[in-house]
Amino acid sequence: MTTGTFIAILGAVFAAAMAGIGSAIGVGVAGKAAAGVTSEDPDKFSKCLVLQLLPGTQGIYGLLVAFLVFVKINLFGGVLGLSLSGGLSLMAACLPMAIVGFLSALYQSKVACSGIAMVAKRPEESGKAIILTVMVETYAVLALLVSLLAVMMPATESLV
Repeated sequence: MTTGTFIAILGAVFAAAMAGIGSAIGVGVAGKAAAGVTSEDPDKFSKCLVLQLLPGTQGIYGLLVAFLVFVKINLFGGVLGLSLSGGLSLMAACLPMAIVGFLSALYQSKVACSGIAMVAKRPEESGKAIILTVMVETYAVLALLVSLLAVMMPATESLV
């Protein structure tokens, strides 16, 4: 395995791990709020569940970016020998999803917790709570798009 290939794999792992950690924290924080509301009124469970799950999508996006890097370097069928610059370019392509995925999941969980508090007082407003929470998702989707475009960019001299 070349240094470039190792760096590309490291970038993929970083995208999946950081976005996954952010999602795990976010879902956990929102889950605590949802459990509190559900313990008072079990009928609000489904409305709270939707809000709790939203910070989890960033982990899925990070995993998608990692998988595409693995496909690009042919990890499942005999790894390509990437040059250092090829590996660095793939690692750089993973950074938007890693960083934005981590941070947006954390902030989305804060909005989700506020939405869960809204559902506790006014369950008929759950749609508004979901919309507010999804607005944070927009930036994770933009980071996903940037990472996908950068990963799928044709390699010019990435092979050793």
